[in-house]
Amino acid sequence: MANRGGKNLVKISKFLSLVLRYKPARFGLSLDQQGWKSVDELLAAANRAGVSLSKELLRQVVRQSDKQRFAFSDDGLSVRATYGHSIVVDLGREPVMPPEILFHGTATRFIDSIKEQGLRRGRRLYVHLSPDEHTGITVGRRHGNPVVLTVKALGMHEKGFKFFRSDSGIWLTNSVPAEYIIFPGL
Repeated sequence: MANRGGKNLVKISKFLSLVLRYKPARFGLSLDQQGWKSVDELLAAANRAGVSLSKELLRQVVRQSDKQRFAFSDDGLSVRATYGHSIVVDLGREPVMPPEILFHGTATRFIDSIKEQGLRRGRRLYVHLSPDEHTGITVGRRHGNPVVLTVKALGMHEKGFKFFRSDSGIWLTNSVPAEYIIFPGL
């Protein structure tokens, strides 16, 4: 999240993630099949939950989100998360051919498990992969001592694995078997 607006924008972004990616029912909301929620209904739910949110503040958070987590519908009347859901939604993405390699940021404490089981989606709908190592390091830091894994994405694609690309450039796939992961010398 961009620094302008500081802590309040981060708080709003976290609230939006909770509502639009993970637990809309906690706030008395449901999303449509594609993950959309009416802006007016979202604002009402936020205010009921004690989160001061206006249309302008919502627009600012969506516009300034460094990872482009959220988007407005073409008419501006609805908003949704663009990726990272743990609830079932159909974002209408078609599978696409990935680049030869992609990256996954994690913490060193997870390496043994990943070597055994590969990358699994956990509570999310997809494993998230990034197009560059820098993003992987940023993600890995959120979980501890960061490490970036290299994923042989094109090789996976050639074996029938499906990849999707979010509007923000994050790559999504159901799982990554360990045989497609290059582990750095740790």
